[in-house]
Amino acid sequence: MQARHEILTWDDVDRLIDHLLPQFEGEFEAMMIITRGGVIPGGMLAEAMGITHILTAAVDFPAQLEMEQARLMAWPKFIQFPDEEMIAGRRTLVVDDVWGSGRTITSVKNRVSSARGFPYTCVLHFNPYRNLFGKARPDYYAAITDAYIVYPWEIDRGPDRALLDRPPQPSS
Repeated sequence: MQARHEILTWDDVDRLIDHLLPQFEGEFEAMMIITRGGVIPGGMLAEAMGITHILTAAVDFPAQLEMEQARLMAWPKFIQFPDEEMIAGRRTLVVDDVWGSGRTITSVKNRVSSARGFPYTCVLHFNPYRNLFGKARPDYYAAITDAYIVYPWEIDRGPDRALLDRPPQPSS
């Protein structure tokens, strides 16, 4: 069975951001954006919230493991993560686009905690049906879904072109 796809517009993303903003309690002293998915929503939130201390984390999970279950249990490899002194003592909003299995954002949250920061997780979409962390969920999320979300910045680029089953558009 193929997953249902939901293709969003920029207006949809604006509405999701607008839905998130009133949820935040208190101010954040830093934002940790998870690459690549969190870059655009993180930038939009940072601008709207006036957060200027913006950091990035890049995480990879080994794909060479054979069994799906083994792959889901693999330890993360941090390709990029800021020095501890950039996080220590700061209320940090950890931003990604989607919480699917929850592995990536949970790994980053735990790493922020181990650097003596105070992480709060935030995503545009939360998929409780794929969540590997029991009752754990993002601290802030704009929508719950069971669909594969295609954001406007993904359309007609990269591997999502095949997923959308659309021919490439000629560039001008």
